[in-house]
Amino acid sequence: MARVSDAPHYPTGHQLLAGQSVLITAAAGTGIGFATAKRCIEEGARVMVSDIHERRLGEACERLRALPGAVVESKVCDVTREDDVRALVATGIASMGQLDVLVNNAGLGGSASVVEMTDEQWSRVLDVSLTSVFRMTRAVLPHMYARGSGVIVNNASVLGWRAQALQSHYAAAKAGVMAFTRCSAVEAAEQGVRINAVAPSIAMHEFLNRVTSDDLLKDLRRREAFGRTAETWEVANVIVFLASPLASYMTGEVISVSSQHP
Repeated sequence: MARVSDAPHYPTGHQLLAGQSVLITAAAGTGIGFATAKRCIEEGARVMVSDIHERRLGEACERLRALPGAVVESKVCDVTREDDVRALVATGIASMGQLDVLVNNAGLGGSASVVEMTDEQWSRVLDVSLTSVFRMTRAVLPHMYARGSGVIVNNASVLGWRAQALQSHYAAAKAGVMAFTRCSAVEAAEQGVRINAVAPSIAMHEFLNRVTSDDLLKDLRRREAFGRTAETWEVANVIVFLASPLASYMTGEVISVSSQHP
């Protein structure tokens, strides 16, 4: 019998995104972006993945293209640069014909107390984690409006709701993502476009494990009702759901992907 702390079995695809074209930011490496790209392919989608790290992006594409039936495009993009963002959206449309789904996954964390945090630290986290969501959304919406359909899924965080020391810049950015999701969704609904967000608590992957202390990881696991961190693909599952027709009556929603208790 499986214990509550055991991760469930990896899901099989059900063609939830068959024929869809999906653009995902920050999809290199081992995090939620890569897991989302993989799950989208397994659900029948064509994907374009982007990241600021060219080598890691190339390695991610090799892994994704090894999946059965995979159609994978890629482009290096710094989401803090407007020219890069515009070029990414234009390339996605040119290479895949259209963009049905945008997943705004790019984000940047870090730990700093309020009294020691510099303007540069504050601004950098907000630029990558919040303003990039605005830039990408602004760039893709005209294309989706012209087609009268489309879906955007933003990656927020439970820290947009909950307090944690040394995370004021990141929490402010993610609370901003939540507010932006709600407000932009009201505008986009009139044009047939849905905008929602996920708010994970903690999804463990190789990079996070390297930059997070053992004591903090132990404390974060303790807070989770399942006694474990989420798998990145468990967060990706919810992103796929929000991108799919199964969520056709959902917009402006922020879905907590968490078993965290107070």
